[in-house]
Amino acid sequence: MTVAAAASATSARTAGASSATATELDYRPSYLAATIAGTVAFLLYLVTLAPTTSMWDTSEYIAAAYVLGIPHPPGNPFFVLIGRVFSILPIAPTVAMRINVLAALSSAVSAGFWFLVTERVLVGWMPRRWQRILGGSLAVLIGATAFTVWNQSVVNEKVYTVSLVGLAVICWLTVRWCDDPEGPVADRLLVLVAYLLGLGYTNHMAGMLAAPAVGFAVLIRRPQTLLRWKLLVALVAAGLFGLTPFATQPIRAAHFPAINEGEPTGCVTELKMDCTFSKLTYDRFMYNFNRGQYGKPELGERQAPFTAQLGMYWLYFKWQWLRDAYHEHPGAQNGLAVFFFILCLLGGWMHFQKDRRSFWFFGPLVFTMTLGLIFYLNFKYGHSQAPDLGDSVPREVRDRDYFYLWSFSALSVWAALGLFYLWETVASLFGADDVRLGRGTVTEPRPRSFAFASPVLAIAFVPLFGNWTQASRAGQTDTTDFARDLLNSVEPYGVLITVGDNDTFPLWYAQEVEGIRKDVIVANTSLMNTDWYVRQMLRRPVYEYDKAKGPAIYNDREWTKPKGPPFIMTFDEADALPLAIPTPQNAAFQKDSIIAVPRTPQLMKADQLVYFMIRDAYPARPIYFSRTAGGYPYELGLERYVVTQGMAKKLLPTQVAPGRGIAAIPGEGLVDVQRSYDLWTKVFTATKSLAARNGWVDDASVGIPDLYVISGVTLAEALAQAGQMALSDSVYQESKRIATAMRRVEVFGFDRQPAPVPELLGGDTAAKPSAPVTPTAPPKRP
Repeated sequence: MTVAAAASATSARTAGASSATATELDYRPSYLAATIAGTVAFLLYLVTLAPTTSMWDTSEYIAAAYVLGIPHPPGNPFFVLIGRVFSILPIAPTVAMRINVLAALSSAVSAGFWFLVTERVLVGWMPRRWQRILGGSLAVLIGATAFTVWNQSVVNEKVYTVSLVGLAVICWLTVRWCDDPEGPVADRLLVLVAYLLGLGYTNHMAGMLAAPAVGFAVLIRRPQTLLRWKLLVALVAAGLFGLTPFATQPIRAAHFPAINEGEPTGCVTELKMDCTFSKLTYDRFMYNFNRGQYGKPELGERQAPFTAQLGMYWLYFKWQWLRDAYHEHPGAQNGLAVFFFILCLLGGWMHFQKDRRSFWFFGPLVFTMTLGLIFYLNFKYGHSQAPDLGDSVPREVRDRDYFYLWSFSALSVWAALGLFYLWETVASLFGADDVRLGRGTVTEPRPRSFAFASPVLAIAFVPLFGNWTQASRAGQTDTTDFARDLLNSVEPYGVLITVGDNDTFPLWYAQEVEGIRKDVIVANTSLMNTDWYVRQMLRRPVYEYDKAKGPAIYNDREWTKPKGPPFIMTFDEADALPLAIPTPQNAAFQKDSIIAVPRTPQLMKADQLVYFMIRDAYPARPIYFSRTAGGYPYELGLERYVVTQGMAKKLLPTQVAPGRGIAAIPGEGLVDVQRSYDLWTKVFTATKSLAARNGWVDDASVGIPDLYVISGVTLAEALAQAGQMALSDSVYQESKRIATAMRRVEVFGFDRQPAPVPELLGGDTAAKPSAPVTPTAPPKRP
């Protein structure tokens, strides 16, 4: 058969299928096949599942679910509830792994529903059941292994996979409604969809993504539905009922769980009727609900040109089929992206041709999740986008591909349909016959022709093999190890000042879920600029230091348990603190021998509180600055009083000078050599887990492994200054192994042989600290 004949056959199939309906074909969904396909995806996710937490919001949400707390606004109450259930189910050895299983299960169930949707579209196209099952299986394979879907399904970074399963269920229910909008269960389906939309919103705002498409489908398929006021009342009631998990927030907030972001309650010390049902509770709840903390601009105020925002989506679309994290195969990545984009366009066209009933829902849904969502999210330039522009454009603090997970997953339906069309077209070249489909006759390739063309279907396996290494999180424990190392760098009952997401959330997880070093107070400078976080610091209990579980290096003395919060003030005084005050001329802070002259034009609330903690809690509580804080001690005028110990800088009561175990390292400041060496060799665990990695995919958080390399090289130089060359070389080589595992040998100059330690460090003075090696900017999210 010629190519022209094949095209003619395909056209004939389109015309013949137009009169066929699901009822005429006696269509029955292949639920068993969908379950099997979803189970295979689930097994894939389990094989590549993270054994513990990971960077960014993973730690925050696992910890919030475990303590039944409130994560960052708007609080995601539905996720917290089901996450709490999964955290206590005996389905995995650790709490984190159990909640990660929730992510895997959610995506696998979603894949099963995409199977059913794809199969339903093929009813008007392929007469044989095995063909439709194969089409559904292709959708599962493509969608489940798209990079972002896969990567988010093996660790519960947040709530996106739970939102995905809600979207997939709504999609399937609406497709079924479109088949028979006047059927006996049609109204019930719509009411159920309305409820799921509301419930999905309590998990994440994306729960409402399907609403415009549902409304459009109703308008096209049965517009008179909009005139039935009783049904409309039922739909509104169902949607509102779905929102009821939000009612748990003021109640739970007044129990003051360890993670209580936004604190949406007017109660200060305990749950009471009068403070719960108060205007203050309402105001705080609505502020949380509307995410007022983040101050996102209006849609008309574009944070980047819309063309740049489209470019961000295209960048992330390219990642789905081959995540070329180290830019080794840019040509293949671009080619695959174009090819899969064409497949999606073909699939969308065939969907329109074969099943317009469901297309009037699914087409608008795809539009909402792509162009509509791009416009609504109004992102700045992506973290990895247009690197040639550097810092000349505003950028997101991390890559936001996870916000488009829903579109990448749903587009598997169209990609599978497009691949099926390609398969059929190629098969037609090997011979075709006329077969009956419903009331009509279509031209279909022979079974042997399909077999000859089957190598085309291997394209569906490309994301599986192209993304395995980058998407898998199997065996990765480095985030938990980092949290443990950072906490253990702090002496018992210390205060640790942090600055962002990745040096804070993992510590929350370590303390609240694994019970590691709860005696340490984690003071995040970004969050200390909010009223609720300050109140929580005042309420926080003083936890006992567990000497048996703590590092042996702290067993040389008895540690006195302090009393009370790290600063002395009332709740009213805390709430009255201004967000910022101009730094007075000739201003200086003094506590005993510490005299600090701030170097910032204004003192934020967080800066004031750091001084208050030194005033009120020091030296009863040791005070440390995380090394991720970079030059923050310098900004506060404390650089002459801090010395590096492991992953943190300890505040000392007098000015520090080199000598007696203190080494001055150009560009890095002063280092406590013995303490840092003991921590590196006897306490730290991430040095080994990082060295066992094969790369670090997320460039925005690579500052964490970089910090280990810098810390190791700094320590190696300090040991070399002390004449301990063998120890210096050992630490140096371990740092090099970490850089090699991260594929950052060239970044640190390890590729230059020989590479003297001072050359790797750079810098020419200990007086001015190096630029911050921060894993992330302050935790502000769109």
